[in-house]
Amino acid sequence: MNGMRSLNSATNSQSQTSRKRPGSSILEIDSWMPSKIQAISPVVKRLMGLIERLQCVPGAEFDVEVAIREALGNAVVHGNNEDPLKKVHIRCRCEAGGEVSVMVSDQGSGFDFPKILGNGLASNAGAAYGHGIELMKAYMDDVHFERGGSEVHMRKRLRATACS
Repeated sequence: MNGMRSLNSATNSQSQTSRKRPGSSILEIDSWMPSKIQAISPVVKRLMGLIERLQCVPGAEFDVEVAIREALGNAVVHGNNEDPLKKVHIRCRCEAGGEVSVMVSDQGSGFDFPKILGNGLASNAGAAYGHGIELMKAYMDDVHFERGGSEVHMRKRLRATACS
């Protein structure tokens, strides 16, 4: 298994591999995890360990970790309703030059965009929903939803610093 590592052997997940690929992508992970709250932290810990070790976005790891935790939590709790027969899919790609792209999808039916997002934020600040989306948008450079909201795509890029 040259170049292959298990992302999370602690859960009953499928297809949990990471690959170093030639070219611009230095890490690509494609993994499935069970719809259990308890599965989130071990998956995030292993994924962030790889991201940190490969220095995909040095200095921005906290931002990426918060966004991934929120996306996985939303997928498990709101998307799949913690249904043990459903899985959460996560794909992560680290690009040379300081960029991380993450996709998280669930097997739920999505969500009502206007109700949850309003004008880009939760329509009711006191609501018990929508705050995870706000955090993802605050910590990542790009966040958008596909498949009716059952799939979130996020990206974090390192900013080039100007020389004096």
